Amino acid sequence: MGRRASSSRELDTWKDLLDFEQSLQSSSVLMEYLMHRRGAISYDSSDQTALYIRMLAKPDPTASTSSRRVRRLLSFQRYLSSSRLFRGVPPRNPLHILDDDYTGQAKVGFLDNSHISVQCMLEKIGSWNFNIFLFDRLTNGNSLVTLTFHLFNHYGLIELFRLDMVKLRRFLVMIQEDYHSRNPYHNAVHAADVTQAMYCYLQEPKLSKSLTSCDILLGLLAAATHDLDHPGVNEPFLIKTNHYLAALYKNTSVLENHHWRSAVGLLRESGLFSHLPAEDGLNMERQLGSLILATDISRQNEYLSKFREHLDNEDLCLANACHRHFVLQMALKCADICNPCRPWELSKQWSEKVTEEFFHQGDIEKRYKLEVSPLCDSQANTIGNIQIGFMTYVVEPLFAEWARFSDTRLSRTMLGHLGLNKASWSGMLQELAGGADDGAQEGAEVPAEDGNSKALPQGSKES
Repeated sequence: MGRRASSSRELDTWKDLLDFEQSLQSSSVLMEYLMHRRGAISYDSSDQTALYIRMLAKPDPTASTSSRRVRRLLSFQRYLSSSRLFRGVPPRNPLHILDDDYTGQAKVGFLDNSHISVQCMLEKIGSWNFNIFLFDRLTNGNSLVTLTFHLFNHYGLIELFRLDMVKLRRFLVMIQEDYHSRNPYHNAVHAADVTQAMYCYLQEPKLSKSLTSCDILLGLLAAATHDLDHPGVNEPFLIKTNHYLAALYKNTSVLENHHWRSAVGLLRESGLFSHLPAEDGLNMERQLGSLILATDISRQNEYLSKFREHLDNEDLCLANACHRHFVLQMALKCADICNPCRPWELSKQWSEKVTEEFFHQGDIEKRYKLEVSPLCDSQANTIGNIQIGFMTYVVEPLFAEWARFSDTRLSRTMLGHLGLNKASWSGMLQELAGGADDGAQEGAEVPAEDGNSKALPQGSKES
């Protein structure tokens, strides 16, 4: 019955979207809206607070905010095009504005003899083996919009909170576009992956029986926006380059505060909650901030100690709104760093991407003669040793406590993958070390023997 109702809602939703899409064909509403988007961070070479922007890329001096507006329009039209295709509705008027890359992906994903479709993947959205990379390709780079909208519809949040369909669509597109696609790791695909993981946790028995619709709405919003407008560098980098965000947030949870404030900005700009009483809207913004701020890795021990204390005392009561909110914070923290707990073929890709982002920051720091941040020196670190340290000191303690709280098949699966992935990285490090030792032995000069020297058997020690 529930599945039939959800399918009916989704069908009605797609009909509404098709009507909305048709209205766009004959109006300039979307273009007019996107043309009034807020401006980007200053690229002025005299602006010392924008130092990190100049380090990350050489901006085009002729570029203006118009490029960002066009990019948003492209994203929205790509989304509409892909949604038509996986609904089996051929486009009436070809969108010539689509680039060849995305058009090609649409053909491969939807028109060829592929046995995998977006709808098929969405039916398995609760699987821990969900391949977000494949999903992103099948949705033409719109994984975050497609997945989040589907979950809103799945939980009936659109009807429950009387959300305007057009405002919701605008809001989700703006979220996706405010992630930096050039970041190897902190991009919209990561946000979609975290949102999918959050859904898996929301489905766990303890949570599914206790959470309210408002809790679920906030959990999904926080997952989708938790790294919004991430610059691809960490907080210490912003602090040592005197970035204006570091000054604004007084060197405290700089990135997390920025992600939260950016999310609030988009909520207000889209007017998604404008129909709610003002106090309700402000309360949602505050709770959203509390969830996003919990992802600050520098406060890991603080949250973990509090979680462990609750579990030791057995005093977590999910009928208590404050306790439910705390569990949501812990769920988001788990979702944010769950990559080492995914199957190896997915986990390894994420490990490579985050290390690439670390090393890119390190290269920038070297280029500008700044102190290289920990884990960011490609000469002193490898993917393997970074991952093993991260798993040992950050991931394992958190997921061990989560398994105490929610002793389910999913928790055991995550810990199982974590152990296997850690063993895989250890094995790769041993192979590298063995290869290096062999090379050193082959390249070493053999000293000339004299009459007084004694040959030592391999492995023995000279006393």
